[in-house]
Amino acid sequence: MTDKPAPYTIVIGLETHVQLQTATKLFCGCSTKFGAPPNTQTCPVCTGHPGTLPVMNRRAFELSLQTAAALNCNIATYTKWDRKQYYYPDLPKGYQISQYDLPFSYEGWLEIGDPKGKFEPKRVRIIRAHLEEDAGKSMHDEHAGKADSKIDLNRTGTPLLEIVTHPDLRSPAETKAYLTELKLLLTHLGVSDCNMQEGSLRVDANVNLHIETPTGKVATPIVEIKNMNSFRAVEKAVAYEAERQYSVWQETGKKLGDPGVFKQTRGWDDTANVTRGQREKEESSDYRYFPDPDLVPVTVTAEQIGAVRQSLGELPAQIRTRLEVSYGLTPYDSDVIVNQGRTFITYFTTAADIAGDGKTASNWLQQDVLRVMGERNLTIESYPVPAAALGDLLKRVRAGEVDTSRGREVLQRMFDTNETAAEAMQALGIEQVDESALMALCEELVAANPKVVVDVKAGKMQAAGAFVGQAKKKNPNANPARVRELCLEIIAKLP
Repeated sequence: MTDKPAPYTIVIGLETHVQLQTATKLFCGCSTKFGAPPNTQTCPVCTGHPGTLPVMNRRAFELSLQTAAALNCNIATYTKWDRKQYYYPDLPKGYQISQYDLPFSYEGWLEIGDPKGKFEPKRVRIIRAHLEEDAGKSMHDEHAGKADSKIDLNRTGTPLLEIVTHPDLRSPAETKAYLTELKLLLTHLGVSDCNMQEGSLRVDANVNLHIETPTGKVATPIVEIKNMNSFRAVEKAVAYEAERQYSVWQETGKKLGDPGVFKQTRGWDDTANVTRGQREKEESSDYRYFPDPDLVPVTVTAEQIGAVRQSLGELPAQIRTRLEVSYGLTPYDSDVIVNQGRTFITYFTTAADIAGDGKTASNWLQQDVLRVMGERNLTIESYPVPAAALGDLLKRVRAGEVDTSRGREVLQRMFDTNETAAEAMQALGIEQVDESALMALCEELVAANPKVVVDVKAGKMQAAGAFVGQAKKKNPNANPARVRELCLEIIAKLP
């Protein structure tokens, strides 16, 4: 039984605000460090005192150029700053310095896919990526009936990169995949830590429906969803909003373009799992943009842009391809490894190269190393077994010196004692059984189990598992796979 397809197409575009990893703000020298007491990281420039003048943070622009190049954007050789006018308590200047008609980068794309095959790989087109300063933070105290609001201006002036997509996404799964791939790219480049809990990455989703009707296709009004604090929340909010819009359309028949029908901003309530109306969505004309008179335009040369593109190195999508081609990994396995970050990728390739088997190394890293890292709250940097030591152990497993089950005992001892694979095996009394001794053991087992022999001859090959269990009791170092193989060979030669 398959799910009935929805009677509409979801159309999704994303606006992602990424805090750049700079030590200071975009137009002043105040710190961007998270967690300082309220209003302790401010100055006359970022709080908009009369007579102060902003000065652009060169590092923020450099990080933005790297991101734009990685997102396959066109990069403008000339760009300017604009004032976006609006009045809110956490915006002390009464305007936000942003970019309007001449953003520094535009017309890019990011390719997304799904290793589990839920949707086809696709390129999500990027309209623009532009620099702007952040606003402050309003904190609402609704306890004990006070309903007080306080303003923290520490975040005011923090450098943000706003990345705006075309409405190319068609499902909550695609939306989450795009955000996951974007975060991976940004953290790989080191341009942002993308910590949503600290506000380093914030997402607004523009959602509407295209509905097929007997008289043609109609579109529901566009809704911008805010206040989503995780990728899972974005996924849930988009799914809920699609169902809500379809229900409203069925009740009212109102569509985009009808008189009195406007775009709307709604907030996501993560507790109730619903969106709630906030206001009609502003248009660009509502902000009354005009060029900032206090900042000079920024120019870059074609040579500088070329140097930035050359400096990017191998990006996550290219690494995945390399792992699949050079190490024989599946798309799912390569995706898991690449999503752990650069250091983990290097750990994997080192272990795989020494073991001589990428698939085996991938399996052990996913099943054993990542599991222990999760249980012990470790990073790959703090995981005590070096990549070369794990590679050596896996090489011994592949050579038959130790079977997989006992190999995991060896890995546990290596974790606990920092011993090498050889030292751990010696301490555990693991040694390779001589082939002639193993053959003698198997002949003894076959002779002692006539019923198992009959079952195997009758085609019940799973019965041979009895030999393995008995062999391990007699000699814990007996290789299970080799025991089974030898026992079957002996049985095949019996009359």
